[in-house]
Amino acid sequence: MTNDEGQITNDPILKPVIAEIGPYRPGKRFQQSDLFSVLSWAIISQQISLKAANTVYQRLLDLYGDGEFTPENLLATSEEELRQIGLTRPKISYLRDLAQKAIATLPPLDTLNTLDDEAVIALLTQVKGIGRWTAQMLLIFRLNRLDVLPVDDLGVKRAIQKLYNLDTLPNATTIERIAEPWRPYRSVAVWYLWRSLGQQI
Repeated sequence: MTNDEGQITNDPILKPVIAEIGPYRPGKRFQQSDLFSVLSWAIISQQISLKAANTVYQRLLDLYGDGEFTPENLLATSEEELRQIGLTRPKISYLRDLAQKAIATLPPLDTLNTLDDEAVIALLTQVKGIGRWTAQMLLIFRLNRLDVLPVDDLGVKRAIQKLYNLDTLPNATTIERIAEPWRPYRSVAVWYLWRSLGQQI
């Protein structure tokens, strides 16, 4: 057991969950992707199933050749073409705003690595369609930050309600109180909460 897992076993409710699930192994799907690609997928995945998001994202990549999914090429693609692969008008608008900002103002991922969590969130949420939750997912799964607590995540709320025998879904204050012993590995604990619901993430 690594140190990050060992830290959160101080929580007697999470300890058996960790023992059952095993070592912390977050998904590596976007570890080699650039910021534009990661955020494009994040926008596409909003409010649809993971399977549907993967399908639409692959169709988007298929519009271009290998390595040709770039901000410039996306901006040159018509709305009709983008709608034909399953993108809604709002998501097309978000993707185009992302593409414009990727060209003009967004730094590379290496630069994001030098910023603290709140600075990354403030920077990314300037993009239409990118909220705090989406920025937190990038922090956890692409920048490998270990102490992120997405209090608005429905899966986190459901898992805490179930494991801690709460009558209702917890609010942000309750989640923060329960998560206090998990510092500085709250991202790790959150991953176990997701996995406790059967989510492969």
